[in-house]
Amino acid sequence: MCLFCDIIEGKIPSTKVYEDEKVLCFRDINPVAPTHVLVVPKKHFDDIIDISKADDGAEYLGAVSKAIAKVAEIDGLGNGFRVINNCGEDGGQTVKHVHFHVIGGVKLTEKMI
Repeated sequence: MCLFCDIIEGKIPSTKVYEDEKVLCFRDINPVAPTHVLVVPKKHFDDIIDISKADDGAEYLGAVSKAIAKVAEIDGLGNGFRVINNCGEDGGQTVKHVHFHVIGGVKLTEKMI
């Protein structure tokens, strides 16, 4: 089982921001900005390539998109935010469960964090 699957199942505690039947959103334990929330599908997909190939992948990506908007609303990110997905080792992915970082709460530069 993976780290995020354990968080989804409640085996590891997290600070939940939003949850629905398909997605869990929780605060990153090492935030890089005032808002740093991970948006994680509850079904395990290794990465964005894996989810894009799944029969139900579009359904889960739609749920992720709605959850990102909900996180932005909850955290008051009306002036903007960044969404990051790391894919694969060279892309900086450290947990093999597709997830999206919602980063905001400060004015971000054009440089990547």
